[in-house]
Amino acid sequence: MSFWSSLIGYQAVWFAAVIGAGHGTAWPGVLGMLVYALAQLALARNIRVDLSLMAAALVLGFLLDGGMIRYGLASYASGWLNPGLAPAWILALWITFALTFSQSLRYLQTRLGLAALLGLVGGPLAYLGAARGWQVVSFAEPAWRGLLVLAAGWALATPALAWLARRASTSSRTAAPSRTARGHAA
Repeated sequence: MSFWSSLIGYQAVWFAAVIGAGHGTAWPGVLGMLVYALAQLALARNIRVDLSLMAAALVLGFLLDGGMIRYGLASYASGWLNPGLAPAWILALWITFALTFSQSLRYLQTRLGLAALLGLVGGPLAYLGAARGWQVVSFAEPAWRGLLVLAAGWALATPALAWLARRASTSSRTAAPSRTARGHAA
């Protein structure tokens, strides 16, 4: 997947998820994520890296957004039957975002400080956009507390995903036998 198709694909999933949640349903975001993920995996240089990123993103999403719910800092539209869990549409966004670290956000793999800054600023701004544009996230008063937790969470999660993408890419390259080694083994 190219830089631009990765970036545009992520934005398309973001809008599908947020607009869908605004209409009371999670399926547009989940479907968008599935299409994006299948395209990414079909064109992946290393499927193991992308699967690792997807799993890590699910955990991070459950922790950060689920924590926001459990501690009464935020509420989300289109949640599960268990209101303490992060909704499917937000988890779909986490997965889609994580997949960009092997494509359009690949450059952050070696720039963890920049990744932290992106998370610190970009994470809360995305939530504010979803809250103000589509009313799918609402923050308990005073709202700055929830935004501060989001900023801290995303400032940690973004470089963690970048680091994982780099580490998984590096370890999978070193684990694969070289052509020369395979030639001598035959």
